[in-house]
Amino acid sequence: MFEVTRKLMIGSLAALVLSAAPAPSQAQTFTPSRFSVEVRGQGPDVIFIPGLGSSRDVWAAQADALAATHRLHLVQINGFAGQPLGASAGQVIGPVVDELARYIEANHLQQPAIIGHSMGGFAGLTLARQHPGDVGRLMIVDSLPFFSAMFGPHVTAANVEPQARAMRDAVAAADDTAFTAQQTAGVGRLVKTEARRAEVVAWSVASDRATFAQAMYEVMTTDMRAEVANVTAPITVVYAYDPAMGPEGVIDGLYRGQYASAPHVNFVRVDGSYHFIMFDQPAPFQAAVADFLR
Repeated sequence: MFEVTRKLMIGSLAALVLSAAPAPSQAQTFTPSRFSVEVRGQGPDVIFIPGLGSSRDVWAAQADALAATHRLHLVQINGFAGQPLGASAGQVIGPVVDELARYIEANHLQQPAIIGHSMGGFAGLTLARQHPGDVGRLMIVDSLPFFSAMFGPHVTAANVEPQARAMRDAVAAADDTAFTAQQTAGVGRLVKTEARRAEVVAWSVASDRATFAQAMYEVMTTDMRAEVANVTAPITVVYAYDPAMGPEGVIDGLYRGQYASAPHVNFVRVDGSYHFIMFDQPAPFQAAVADFLR
């Protein structure tokens, strides 16, 4: 039973591997060097962070639904989905988190809600742990404190590092033709809705290859499980389930187990979906976001 789920999770990883203009009334006092921000609407502040290789357009439906009642800060990480890399190099997630904290402080955001998908959820968790006063509440969409635990119960950040390094180097070295083919072959394990798959592939292919590879490596080799207990912000974990993933109890156990020590955590499972829940089950996902922000 575990082996079935393990194979599906490894397939999902393979798919990933192969796979701001401020509102006129608010002048930005800090210009990030690791991401840009598009600001829409008025009301309580919500920061949206996309995942590995993704565009901020992944949140388009949520932005349209919420702009009348909330001020949305739609992050686009440099080097992803055609966003210019600029001078950014080296580590990805840590510098993004540091600049998110500076962005929140510089723009006087009062404990905004954070919503992050995949790597964006991991970045949100890191932000909430390292800068607890900056986060009012956190929604993590289909992401784990230690992604590589999906390879098996005995995997650690140390013993997975050689494999993660090899994957990083292979992705960085792949030519455009090979990378495009790999992404196209793997997207079916990430997006169940066939009509949305080409969009996700295009974002990955338009990403800076070295940045994509490095961010993937960081997610694989960073274990935040011991830190979850120290996150004071309320957490909502939204995760996908489909029978293709194997027994539902295994998937439930995986997510609930990794977040079990969080002082304030709520779980929302969305059935009939793969990793991109906002594409595969838009209505239930939007309902979960609305409940989270209520």
